[in-house]
Formats: sequence, structure tokens, C-alpha cells
Amino acid sequence: MAASSLALLSSFRGPELCKAKSLNSHSKSPSNVSFSFQCRKSRIPPFLCSVSVSDPQVLTGPPGDLVASILSKVTETDRGVLLTKEQQEEVTQVAQELQKYCVAAPVKCPLIFGEWDVVYCSNPTSPGGGYRSALGRLFFRTREMIQAVEAPDTVRNKVSFSALGFLDGEVSLKGKLKALDDSWIQVIFEAPQLKVGSLEFQYGGESEVKLQITYIDEKIRLGKGSRGSLFVFQRRE
Repeated sequence: MAASSLALLSSFRGPELCKAKSLNSHSKSPSNVSFSFQCRKSRIPPFLCSVSVSDPQVLTGPPGDLVASILSKVTETDRGVLLTKEQQEEVTQVAQELQKYCVAAPVKCPLIFGEWDVVYCSNPTSPGGGYRSALGRLFFRTREMIQAVEAPDTVRNKVSFSALGFLDGEVSLKGKLKALDDSWIQVIFEAPQLKVGSLEFQYGGESEVKLQITYIDEKIRLGKGSRGSLFVFQRRE
């Protein structure tokens, strides 16, 4: 998650970059993704906010139906933990259909910026690490899992939790985003910060992830990690 980062974003222009594809188009659909955003003028350069986040072309017709479908399948499932394998496969199938409507170069789309809730992951431990493992979930109840992407190249991940049912805490990471091509990104994170009650400290070392964006609009973002995990992000209001 560096120099060639998203500096190229400064040359982006117009809503055409974020229009969903029509199925009548025979252009090759891109591959897969990652994490979060909201277009705020105070944090995002003017050229980014020139893109309408309420462009009706993004969520009308089939893409809008598919977005509603995938959100209905992952809502209140503890980010996918409570789903059966069959239900997870249904989520995957909808995600594959949505990929057909993905913009040609999702990494260049200004809609990536903002704050996102992680509402689903096919691998529970991909976001949150050990805190989301079967054992970890016995002691840590996840409250929020948020990813913020800030212009031009900063990513902030935060997992807030309740330990043993009474002690609040959070783990946060800050990383640098680098565009690898039109759909793949790399994020290099600094050592995580852990806060539990009044205690706060840093532990571990740097970490790196690679993600491919497979679909994005003003409501959701879909992606796949380098090991194939599917993520569904919902924009925070």
C-alpha cells in the first residue's frame, strides 16, 4: 500500500471514468479488488469532487439490482462468518455478475476515496487477522471494521472491538497506496497501533497487501485479495 502511487489521479477527468459498463459492450471485464471512501471537498482535491457521486447512470438498471442483491445477502452476517458455503457461493456469483459492469480502470476512479465499512469477506481472518479467527471471536466481538482511502495515497484501516464483553479497544493501521495497473493496488502498512482501555502501543512490523478492484460505484466496492479472498465494502454515510 509509493512515488508512482496515485499521483496519476491528478490527471483524471470527468464522470466518464466512473460509469458502469453496459452488457452490450464487448470490452474485456477487469479482474479483482480491496477497501473504502466518501468524496469530501475538505479532504479531496477539487478535480476529484468534480465527479458526481450521485450519477444516476451508476445504479440504474441491472447493476443497481445486483448491488441491492449482494448487500441483502451479506447484511447482518458478521461480515460473512454466519453464512453457509452455499450462501457464500451465492455472494460470489453476484460479485462475478457485477464485475461485468465494472469501469475500465477502477484504480483511476475518484469514487475509491472515502470511508468504507467492510461488510463481507469470504475469509474471516483476512480483515482483522487473529482477532477474527474462530478463537479470537470467542474473546473479541467486532464492532466496526472500517477502511478509509484518502487522496492522494493514504489508507487507514481500523477494527474496533469489545474484549471479554466489557473492555473496548481498537487496532489501526496506516499505509501507503500504490497503483500497480488499472485494477491492482498495493498497500504497505506501518506497524499496527493497539488501543485497549487507556493503554495504547505499537506492535509488530510492516505488512503488505495486494488487492484487485473488481467493481466500484457510489455505494459499494468489490475486490479480491492476492490469495483470492472476496471483499465487499459499503460506503459509509
